[in-house]
Amino acid sequence: MIANAVFEGGGMKGIGLIGAVCCFEKMGYKWNKFAGTSAGAVIASLLAVGYKGEELKNIAMNLDKDVFFKKKWIRELSLIKKSFTLFKDKGIYSSDAVKEYIGELISKKGKRTFGDISVDGKSPLKIVASDITKKRMIILPDDLKEYGIDPMKFEIAEAVRMSISIPLYFKPVKFYYKGECSYIVDGGILSNFPIWIFDTEEVPEFPTIGFKLAEKDINYGESKKMDFISYLFDIFGTMIDKNEEVYVKDKYAVRTVFIPTLGVRSTEFNISGKMRMKLFQSGYSSSERFLHLWDFNNYIRDYVK
Repeated sequence: MIANAVFEGGGMKGIGLIGAVCCFEKMGYKWNKFAGTSAGAVIASLLAVGYKGEELKNIAMNLDKDVFFKKKWIRELSLIKKSFTLFKDKGIYSSDAVKEYIGELISKKGKRTFGDISVDGKSPLKIVASDITKKRMIILPDDLKEYGIDPMKFEIAEAVRMSISIPLYFKPVKFYYKGECSYIVDGGILSNFPIWIFDTEEVPEFPTIGFKLAEKDINYGESKKMDFISYLFDIFGTMIDKNEEVYVKDKYAVRTVFIPTLGVRSTEFNISGKMRMKLFQSGYSSSERFLHLWDFNNYIRDYVK
């Protein structure tokens, strides 16, 4: 079976998405198109350049949490320094190290730009980010034309960096074009689960399967820290975690794998190896249950006119 895959964002919780990918691939699924937001954009981009689920599992299980920061000592900044950096740069941490790391992974497959994975100028990969200067969602690489930029020459790693730039936590990406500048941040602000992205009015040749992180186990009224910075992170973390969770239309839910994330938060990057494996297994077992019931022909009959 061939399918399109759409991945929700969610920081380190995205390991659950990898478990789902491994299950689908073991059941014989092959991927046609890919889309994602934030952590989902990371997984979508790596699949698009040629990685398989088992390779992503190995990467996730051995990932050093400090890859998200230029230097380990940055993580230990005092509250005063964090506050100064936040108000000066509109975020505490730089996402440069993330871009470098993702870029290295992509280059191992001999790819770099959207043009490297495209056919006839059409990219199978769609990455969602938010232009907070223009107050709009942008889909990369498609919307780059509106900024006067050639989509085929744009680096995939840079698009991923835009999509994962969690406001307040990471500094926004300054996107220069036509003598102007936009601040680009996490796509989860506007669409953390773009399950609709490949839909058309025609009967689809292949199903589009969504992989969504279910947050029902999180206690949103409880925070381990009470300082101002942690408070701001909790505000945005709650917004991202709850975005599009309350209302998912039947035609979307029926083709979505819901993956419990076991209480892990979006900005919780230091989870243990044991918890990583639990998240992986959560994604894997959730996909097994989904595939036991899923029938593409029934979906066409019931939801496609």
